[in-house]
Amino acid sequence: MRAPVGGLFRHVHDLALGQAELGAEVGIVCDSTTGGPEIDVALSRLQDNCSLGVTRIPMSRTPDLNDWRVYRRIAKLARKMDVDVLHGHGAKGGAYARLAGKGLRKKKNTKVVYTPHGGVIHYSPSSFSGKLYFALERRLMRLTDGFVFESMFSGNRYAELVGRPECPARVIYNGLQRHEFYESLLADDAVDFVFVGELRKLKGVDVFLEALAKQQTIFPGRAIIVGSGPDEKSFKRLARRLGLGGQVTFSAAAARTAFVRARCVVIPSRAESLPYIVLEAAAAQMPIIATNVGGIPEIIGDIPIPLVPPGDVDALAGQLRAFLSDPRPFLRRAAELQKHVGDVFSVDMMVREVVDFYITDLGAGLHKLPENET
Repeated sequence: MRAPVGGLFRHVHDLALGQAELGAEVGIVCDSTTGGPEIDVALSRLQDNCSLGVTRIPMSRTPDLNDWRVYRRIAKLARKMDVDVLHGHGAKGGAYARLAGKGLRKKKNTKVVYTPHGGVIHYSPSSFSGKLYFALERRLMRLTDGFVFESMFSGNRYAELVGRPECPARVIYNGLQRHEFYESLLADDAVDFVFVGELRKLKGVDVFLEALAKQQTIFPGRAIIVGSGPDEKSFKRLARRLGLGGQVTFSAAAARTAFVRARCVVIPSRAESLPYIVLEAAAAQMPIIATNVGGIPEIIGDIPIPLVPPGDVDALAGQLRAFLSDPRPFLRRAAELQKHVGDVFSVDMMVREVVDFYITDLGAGLHKLPENET
């Protein structure tokens, strides 16, 4: 993978630890220029549990002349460690894994797996960037032995934009640990709504702010925006322009800490794959207001939670009003959703399905993995 941040890193972190617990020898390769103190701690934990270690290499977010050196270094590392599976996560990680695995597939029959994690599928097919990345994905597809998608939405969208994989493919949902299921206790100064995530337009923070301002004269509501990102300054300016200076606070905190500080989680995204924040909010039995994008409907299942069209300020404002006027239906649905997510979205299930995909669908050797643990 490239950047050890966000939901992609959470997925890789949990998958690597779970595979190591099953007896596999696991290693991580990621960017050395992103992250922070919390990421350093998480990578240190991975270093302690992954016998093939954690290797950090400078990796650019966009295509770069240095990419050639990076994938060659990954190929050399994989040959030295005699790996059975190279699993690339995210568009950049997937490109590195597939290019690095080209020679290994022929010499050692190493299996190369790719999980897009949204990324490339969020581009418009009419944009220059979209056309470029979809063309690159098509060229790399023939170097891919298997695809793992974290939602039906991602798999279908990838097939629509890039092409239907001709190799084995499986949908395997992200999962949570058992200890993540609890009932959140509210702080005495809890506000009404919280957004947790990267501060960029794709996440719809601007839509949330406009919806909150739109219904202030009916049911005044307060919110906290938790996170950081490239559009943070723009969102702060928008909040001031909308007259929300006293109603909206910007902060940085972990999701669990953020849940204590508000009565309802808002996910106003314009696009998603299978967002961890929805899973985490559900596990904490938090009422949610979310948009109808990506794999969110797959998380909700049959629970009658109304999902808002992305970018629709009026519809989102209506749901904010509904919660402020009577939160009881939201609380009932939150309890139902917590049980549903606990039954379907498990880290143990995720790890075992991925390993089963390696062995059953791809015929990966994994000769170091004890047979009774597969």
